[in-house]
Amino acid sequence: QVQLVESGGGSVQAGGSLRLSCAVSGYRYSSYFIGWFRQSPGKEREGVAGIGGDDSTFAIRSVKGRFSVSRDNAKNTAYLQMNNLQPEDTAMYFCAFSSRVMNIMNMPSSDLVEAWGQGTQVTVSS
Repeated sequence: QVQLVESGGGSVQAGGSLRLSCAVSGYRYSSYFIGWFRQSPGKEREGVAGIGGDDSTFAIRSVKGRFSVSRDNAKNTAYLQMNNLQPEDTAMYFCAFSSRVMNIMNMPSSDLVEAWGQGTQVTVSS
């Protein structure tokens, strides 16, 4: 059973940076999708950025150029580097795993997600 453990959230001022980590356990292969979704009160969960099983990456327009995803296969850990954070980035961030998503040209739907992290809060003040 795949398990995800997230870390790295916190509170920063606008323009600051944070790096989220998502450690994967319980999956023996190195090709899988890891991505981050976020949800703020009163809003639907939205996909933010991810890395596919073939190491293709995607980020939504509102974070492109500020957020980037990478992975360290030796540590079974993926990272979401968030730079130039803005108040509108405030949300609970959840990492997501799928063994079925290889090349990504968009964030996959939640239907394809096989495991979720516990979530970590990111708060950006102006």
